[in-house]
Amino acid sequence: MYNFDVERPSTIADAVKALGREEAQTLSGGQTLIPTLKARLAAPSVLVSLTGIDEMKGVCMDDAGRLCIGGGTTHATVAREAAAHYPALAWLAGHIGDPAVRNRGTIGGSIANNDPSACYPAGVLGSGATIVTNNREIAADDYFKGMFETALEEGEIVTEVKFPVPKAAHYQKILQPASRFPLVASFVAKFDDGVRVAITGASNNGVFRWSEAEAALGGNFAASALDGLSLDGSNMISDLHGTGAYRAHLCAVMTRRAVSAIG
Repeated sequence: MYNFDVERPSTIADAVKALGREEAQTLSGGQTLIPTLKARLAAPSVLVSLTGIDEMKGVCMDDAGRLCIGGGTTHATVAREAAAHYPALAWLAGHIGDPAVRNRGTIGGSIANNDPSACYPAGVLGSGATIVTNNREIAADDYFKGMFETALEEGEIVTEVKFPVPKAAHYQKILQPASRFPLVASFVAKFDDGVRVAITGASNNGVFRWSEAEAALGGNFAASALDGLSLDGSNMISDLHGTGAYRAHLCAVMTRRAVSAIG
């Protein structure tokens, strides 16, 4: 590690102001950033901690029937408080990492980082959620731009995420035991006007929607509707845990399992 300053604002406005300092960076749950600092892969001169901003915490339903989660809400809190409203999302949150990660990591930190194997991006994209920042609202389809890339601009903070609640949904993943990130995972959500399928852990471009599966399931919501569908493995992650072709195969397997679990 190395020397740096820490700002601890108590309001979103103060956090935005603090981020105006040279080489300032946000610190939410720190589950990715702290190891990155330890490895000297990043060297901000100022960390702006978001953990003391109460207006960015909590889970509630709004007048439009959407599940609203503050950007500073931990995974463990989502797992507890979203269970009655959106069980699939609560299950996703309750199976991220281990208890230590779930009690420190936040939804805002996860989707701001946009790790290509993170769980929350699949839930956000698969739900067609809206990401709220201190400046604007961004549809999930416009938010995720690639591996570790998002539509966030410099100084922009994820303050809330608004989830339309589907008729039914399920999340299926294969854990990589050492990291506890999903090797491949699929989030399937069934709405009145169609089906959304989001895949994480597989692509070199990060989380993505599997449009062919969505179209097939929109006509016949059954695992058999996916028969014959496949994904190209040439742009999938290939590493010691599995080849691109293997991950492409797992995308179909996890999606079938999610659909079968919904029934």
